[in-house]
Amino acid sequence: MKLDILAFGAHPDDVELSCGATLAKEIKAGKKVGIIDLTRGELGTRGSAAIRDQEAIAAKDILGVHVRENLNFSDGFFINDKEHQLEIIKTIRKYQPEIVLCNAIDDRHIDHPKGSKLVSDACFLSGLLKIVTSIEGVEQNKWRPKQVYHYIQWKNIEPDFVVDVTGFLETKIAAVKAYTSQFYDPSSKEAETPITSKNFIDSIQYRAQDLGRLIGVEAAEGYTVERYVAVRSLQDLI
Repeated sequence: MKLDILAFGAHPDDVELSCGATLAKEIKAGKKVGIIDLTRGELGTRGSAAIRDQEAIAAKDILGVHVRENLNFSDGFFINDKEHQLEIIKTIRKYQPEIVLCNAIDDRHIDHPKGSKLVSDACFLSGLLKIVTSIEGVEQNKWRPKQVYHYIQWKNIEPDFVVDVTGFLETKIAAVKAYTSQFYDPSSKEAETPITSKNFIDSIQYRAQDLGRLIGVEAAEGYTVERYVAVRSLQDLI
């Protein structure tokens, strides 16, 4: 299946937390969208990898995402090397996305900037003819996405552009809350972490609403870019 947008996350829930409303909006508009999780989040304080697997499926269904895969890299310990790059290249060539979304360029969790650079590098390498990859013995064609954008996570990075996601914030929140093992639960007996507080789960909504406030809409999600965003006309700018 060729996809319009392929969103990568170092962990299951990264994508939902950061660009879930954007994806829901694009899917509603008829775009084909996929999510690729690099790891199973097995080092997460709460829950387990098996639980996260089921939560990721539930979140996929809430967003309406067409495909979701997990590359099963080692949580906390994957690196940006040839082996990992080739696995991502295979995925990019398999789905041939026009746009790739990936982790924040800088963040609290070390896997986020690592995943950001790893996916970005693989997007470039995927367009090189002399890098040969195959799936089940069938050689793949080279493919380079037209755009690579980085979503925003824990840190309040200043976005280069924002997407109006009015009407889709509730879908995003529902997808985030599908990860019941990970976030605020006053009845949980498991250890507390920075993401299990009520303030954190509330911040997902108030960040989107604040970005929306700045552009005069209900809610928005922000992104950083690797190269200038071009428009055909001033009329394309809201």
